[in-house]
Amino acid sequence: MATLQAATTSTGAIVLDPQAVRELCESYCFGTLNWQVTDDGELTIWGYDDFEVYEARENGLPDYEGGIVAHEFLRELADHLKADEELDIQIAGFTKCRFPVQQVSYNNSNTSFCPYPTFPPVPHLL
Repeated sequence: MATLQAATTSTGAIVLDPQAVRELCESYCFGTLNWQVTDDGELTIWGYDDFEVYEARENGLPDYEGGIVAHEFLRELADHLKADEELDIQIAGFTKCRFPVQQVSYNNSNTSFCPYPTFPPVPHLL
């Protein structure tokens, strides 16, 4: 089984209601990723992990049985972004020697998020 070694970072996007976005982020688990919403309403997400988001159980632990819900989180988040504000989340990493570089970017356009693989996976060379 391969283990993805990745780093995630985002641009700072301005949200309409910082407290509502804090509550939204607290209702999800981001693994080892960090997130911050400043008093000015700037949201950033970063860390040394893949962008895997899970719903949080009542005890605060991730609901792994429910699966990854990153797209659902991003759809909810899109409603809180300031008009014409862009949030770009980028993930780059590798899986041992099979995929030396992988990169995915989640970017909102027209209030929805779409994943854009920016580099195709490199096949394993024997």
